[in-house]
Amino acid sequence: MANKKRNTLLFFLLGFGLLALLLINISFGSVTIPFKEVIKSLTGGQASKSTWEYIIINYRLPKAITAILVGMGLSISGLLMQTLFRNPLAGPYVLGLSSGSSLGVAFVILGASIMPAFLSSFLLSSYGVVIASTLGSFTVLLLVLLVSQKLRDTMAILVVGLMFGSFTSAIVGILTYFSSAEQLQKFTFWSLGNLGNLSWLSIVILTIAVSIGLLMSLVCIKPLNALLLGENYARSLGLNFKKTRLIIIFATSILAGSITAFAGPIAFIGLAVPHMAKLLFQTSNHFILYWSTLLIGATIMLICDVVSQMPGLEVTLPINAITSIIGAPVVIWLLVRKQKIVS
Repeated sequence: MANKKRNTLLFFLLGFGLLALLLINISFGSVTIPFKEVIKSLTGGQASKSTWEYIIINYRLPKAITAILVGMGLSISGLLMQTLFRNPLAGPYVLGLSSGSSLGVAFVILGASIMPAFLSSFLLSSYGVVIASTLGSFTVLLLVLLVSQKLRDTMAILVVGLMFGSFTSAIVGILTYFSSAEQLQKFTFWSLGNLGNLSWLSIVILTIAVSIGLLMSLVCIKPLNALLLGENYARSLGLNFKKTRLIIIFATSILAGSITAFAGPIAFIGLAVPHMAKLLFQTSNHFILYWSTLLIGATIMLICDVVSQMPGLEVTLPINAITSIIGAPVVIWLLVRKQKIVS
């Protein structure tokens, strides 16, 4: 009963914190906008300045929504991978999806100079990069799925994913070696991640993809609890392990692949947030972990986005760097604190 009250309080605090951070995120930036003006614009009113309203509706709100989607999607996919492989170091990109996306984008950006002008101009556009990233991620997914049908050992699939990641990274390395400074700069900017510059159409597509992935993950909650004690125990409970494994891999691929396509590879979130949820709620029940991971992931991404666009800064810092700088010390502190409590 005490745990139930504690969990309810934690969920309430996380929900309230998420809402507060959403408003802070939209208010902060190179142009500081008062809270009341933000609330007025978001509730259908008209801000005192037309420029404020334009910034909120066309730039900061889409960016904040993207941060929430990225945080939720990567966190849940990290939770799925850590439970499936029973490995605390597993993350959303452990199957090589990020490397596949990078390979697709590398072919477009680094190989644009050898393509016809009309084709290169389309491929270098935002949608061209998204398509290339999606195709690269999807190709690696198909290869992993084909190999997984031949393997019974789940850990072997983890090794296969890592090998595919190493292989695609090697090809990207060769492409970068023969590329110009301008091409390398474009590819580097993409690899640093970016939550901004998404149109409302792109956000709708990303929302649909992330929603499908999250719904597939929700279906796996009971099987995930069974997998905590191992594959053989799960099978003894009547679980169709092969089918469950396929759903988990598909859900992770949809989440990680779509997010990487639109926002670039975002580090740390998928690896660390599941650990934060477990340490904060002190449970291994995936029904609680699912919702707590969603809220914590969205909250952490909003915090990182706020830091990356602090008032007074004329430029937006790379979101990839911020997620690691903020997140890594937090996880280390939580692990040390847990060790002290246990001892």
